[in-house]
Amino acid sequence: MNYRHAFHAGNFADVLKHMVLSDCLRRLMVKDKGLALIDLFAGIGWYDLASEEAARSPEWEGGIARVKAKAASNAAEVPALVANWLSDTASALHVQGLETGRHYPGSPALMAAACRAQDRVMLCELHREDSLTLTARFKDDRNVTVHPTNGWAAIRTLVPPPTRRGLILIDPPFEQPGEFDRMELALRDGLERFATGTYLLWYACKDAAACDRWLGDIGRTGARCLDARLSVAGAGLMPGLLAAGIVVVNPPFGLEEALGPALDWLGPLLQRGAGAQWHVRRMSGVW
Repeated sequence: MNYRHAFHAGNFADVLKHMVLSDCLRRLMVKDKGLALIDLFAGIGWYDLASEEAARSPEWEGGIARVKAKAASNAAEVPALVANWLSDTASALHVQGLETGRHYPGSPALMAAACRAQDRVMLCELHREDSLTLTARFKDDRNVTVHPTNGWAAIRTLVPPPTRRGLILIDPPFEQPGEFDRMELALRDGLERFATGTYLLWYACKDAAACDRWLGDIGRTGARCLDARLSVAGAGLMPGLLAAGIVVVNPPFGLEEALGPALDWLGPLLQRGAGAQWHVRRMSGVW
């Protein structure tokens, strides 16, 4: 796999994914019992927005940069979910001694910063160079373990976690055919082994019809599923990814109510053209 997330770090799709992840972590950690936090496609942990890769395709300028600028100009109007994520972002960078204006924390950094003594973080990364970088960055954190392995295979070895409480993030790069099928199989396998876990399924929506078919398949698992999607412009209006979403299976209590105002604030801010839209909707399960 040659995909490198450094080219896309901090874009609108990352904003949606990490905002939801941050809120789920906060809500799950209301209880004292330990959590297992599993990231199947971890990347390198955090990203330098001044790097050559980020400069070549500065997608962060239309994502995290806009959010920070808007929040700084009118903090009173920022929805709680967004404000909490920005606070968690700053905390995750502070823990690592990084500059908040220059760096962007990926899901491993957010998980590690949120981790309590009783929690464990398990990070999977197949790309050899990225796996070595990830290992070096968290080598002094006893709560974090890096697995240089394929995330699709790891779900069979890491789930269920010993704590029987956990969050599993599944966010493949969507550069290979069959990612939707693999995500559905991974979720079904995970639910068979660990029915009460919280699963976050991030998806790139390059074909709305294909996304909707997949969402129908996910809904038929019978689990409680919440879908949040953000389109920054209508399909085909410009090059690049224009829509992404995240499905939360077994969402923590309160997430649904907080997500609506957050997306209503983010949608107009991050839109790039006509046809931008967003939604939060229940898909299935007993609520």
